[in-house]
Amino acid sequence: MKKTIAATLAVSLLTAAAPARAFNKIERACKSSERRASASLCACIQKVANVQLTSSDQRLAAKFFKDPDLAQETRQSDDKRKERFWKRYKAFGALAHKTCG
Repeated sequence: MKKTIAATLAVSLLTAAAPARAFNKIERACKSSERRASASLCACIQKVANVQLTSSDQRLAAKFFKDPDLAQETRQSDDKRKERFWKRYKAFGALAHKTCG
């Protein structure tokens, strides 16, 4: 519980100082996905993305909402850039899960 509160607080503080990168692409993709996540969940995920991912990372990650196969292709790629992205994306996902529920 303490770790979740600390992670939430850290994301909140860092997000306040972080620029609005990628123009909320992840939040918009989340809201328009077939899974129909709540607006508050999508906003929380975007806040974590603003802290954890670069703008280009966010653009790619947003595409995963419409094309889950692209995520699988990216994960399995032998391309070193995609491998590095996937490590960042996994860390983002873990923190988003911990922070946003």
